[in-house]
Amino acid sequence: MSEIKHNWTKEDILAIYNKPLMDLLFDAATIHRKHHDPNTVQVSTLLSIKTGGCPEDCGYCPQAARYHTDIEGNDLMTVQHVKAQALRAKSSGSSRVCMGAAWRNVKDGEEFDQVLEMVRTINKLDMEVCCTLGMITENQAHRLAEAGLYAYNHNLDSSEEYYKEVISTRGYEDRLETIDNVRKTNVTVCSGGIIGMGEKPEDRAGMLVALATLNPQPESVPINALVAVEGTPLEDQKPVSIWDMVRMVATTRIVMPETQVRLSAGRTEMSREGQAMCFFAGANSIFAGDKLLTTPNPDVSEDMEMFKLLGLNPQKPFIKKMQPETVEATDSKYQALGEKPKWTRPDHKIDRNEEAKQKAKVLK
Repeated sequence: MSEIKHNWTKEDILAIYNKPLMDLLFDAATIHRKHHDPNTVQVSTLLSIKTGGCPEDCGYCPQAARYHTDIEGNDLMTVQHVKAQALRAKSSGSSRVCMGAAWRNVKDGEEFDQVLEMVRTINKLDMEVCCTLGMITENQAHRLAEAGLYAYNHNLDSSEEYYKEVISTRGYEDRLETIDNVRKTNVTVCSGGIIGMGEKPEDRAGMLVALATLNPQPESVPINALVAVEGTPLEDQKPVSIWDMVRMVATTRIVMPETQVRLSAGRTEMSREGQAMCFFAGANSIFAGDKLLTTPNPDVSEDMEMFKLLGLNPQKPFIKKMQPETVEATDSKYQALGEKPKWTRPDHKIDRNEEAKQKAKVLK
């Protein structure tokens, strides 16, 4: 097994990020080819199983109940609806379905039981299943693992320092604790962040330090470009440049060589040439489908056309890790505990978040 460095510092990572671009690309591509098939890209479909009404104040998110956006909320999808969507995704080339619910944290009860049944259903379709449901306890992580969950997504979003400029309703340590809870199971970790929120390169490096110093490192790291949505506190942010995306992808590849680096939100703003540079720099996963939860995404047929043009092939499921077994609800070792954990609620305020909240009250 290859040696993975875990003692990265912010200075180490900034030195990589700021290399001359051609040197950075060469180094990243060399490492990428050592650990991955450079012509294979994993394709995931992101499905919003419960949209809108989130109590958090994430400055980038149109699903926050406190902001006035055009997002239409919906109740939790049925298992049958999710199965139909998963089959559609599979037929279009996806090997993974990622289900997202606009929750602060998972609460034991009927809705979580329904999500567990969704996980069982999709795993039985021989597809990888990922969930992003907010903070979870160790017992809830075990219940998801039993159902057949392949990956759990919980993004750090930014550096710990800049996080306080984006979100005030939860703490950075909650993110790390949730990742730690997932690590106590056989479920893989998916955790990354967003660039283009007004942060500095030092903050991008800080986020990568937090991820790269985890042992083991996350199996999957999404790199998102902010999609500024009207009504959110970050609505006036200008799109991040493709050069910043390429640098971020390449740096992530170098510091986390075995991780799947996901080219995530913001691809609608990228040319095929720009995306090709990201693949060369080490990105080897994308989200397919016309939406990423609530923001626009390239059509599947466009992606498949791009794959053909670049000579890329969709990755088959369970290449990196064996398919988990599904334990039926009746045979489950882990039962609902009715937990009510005290997740952090910081007491600081973010001016632009408060302004967006007040503006929403007027518009509503």
